[in-house]
Amino acid sequence: MANLQAARASVSDRFVDKKPHPQNLLDLFDGEWSSAMPSQSGLHVKPGYAALFEDARITWANTILGPFSGKTILELGPLEGGHSYMLHNYGADVIAIEGNAKAFLRCLCVKEIFGLSRVSFMLGNFMKFLEVDSRRFDVIIASGVLYHMTEPLQLLRKLVARANRIFVWTHYFDATAISQRNDAHLFQGTLMPLEKGASYYGIKKLYPQQALDWSGFSGGQEMSAVWMDKDSICRFFTDSGFEINMNFVHPHHPNGPSFALCASRRS
Repeated sequence: MANLQAARASVSDRFVDKKPHPQNLLDLFDGEWSSAMPSQSGLHVKPGYAALFEDARITWANTILGPFSGKTILELGPLEGGHSYMLHNYGADVIAIEGNAKAFLRCLCVKEIFGLSRVSFMLGNFMKFLEVDSRRFDVIIASGVLYHMTEPLQLLRKLVARANRIFVWTHYFDATAISQRNDAHLFQGTLMPLEKGASYYGIKKLYPQQALDWSGFSGGQEMSAVWMDKDSICRFFTDSGFEINMNFVHPHHPNGPSFALCASRRS
């Protein structure tokens, strides 16, 4: 009897015995969501608190680098498709590359629910994509990815090689702000040149165990990453022939100092 009950429970787990509804898709990943659904959608996810479907940073990028309507955009690390949703609603054609398999599946749920017909989600490593795909894009959106890289300078070089307009939002290292944080011990050593003779600097940061253990973990593939300082990031773009606009500078962001940057190649 016990074996029969276990078998029935196993079969039951494979089915959703509810009336079809978009919420059923979201509930497949209950407890793993980082993003809140659009406020007017009536949909809910857990823990899902980040307002990435209604993000002022993307609104600002559309003002500085856009309008995005009719543009071809490469989005790196879409997470759960919140920014993809906004870019689609602005009228852009989007290729969005996500390396986290579960996050990719959440993106597909979002695509189905909101009918993102001009967004193509791809599963894989965007660095390897940039190594083999030679296309240029009108705009590249790189939000929340630079500080997950172990070699951030390589990513920056690929960005400026593929687009004249680039949006970056990232955490960065600031010694004063970091020293006041409870997780300061996760930063290893001091700022060092990212390459021999380079004038761009970064510092190794370990992921906290709590983040690694969460089923909705959205960090990089390694156990650590490298955070650049803000001056190095900005200087890289100006050295590469771009004009920059900065916004959303938050030295005391809950997850570490952060800022947004729009870079446009000088004509």
